[in-house]
Amino acid sequence: MPKMKTDRGAAKRFKVTGTGRLRRGQAMRSHLLEKKASTRTRRLGREVDVASADLRQVRRLLGR
Repeated sequence: MPKMKTDRGAAKRFKVTGTGRLRRGQAMRSHLLEKKASTRTRRLGREVDVASADLRQVRRLLGR
């Protein structure tokens, strides 16, 4: 059976840490920033862990 191919869109959106955790960027920070509080936009700039419910699917997309 051939190897699983990595989904290239997923590869650009998710990052695997050294310890194997999956990280993702947050939505809502691309436009209409004037009305959002600066604390909110700053918080949205950080990466967060992928939800446990989505881990299995994201891992499959990344070919892991």
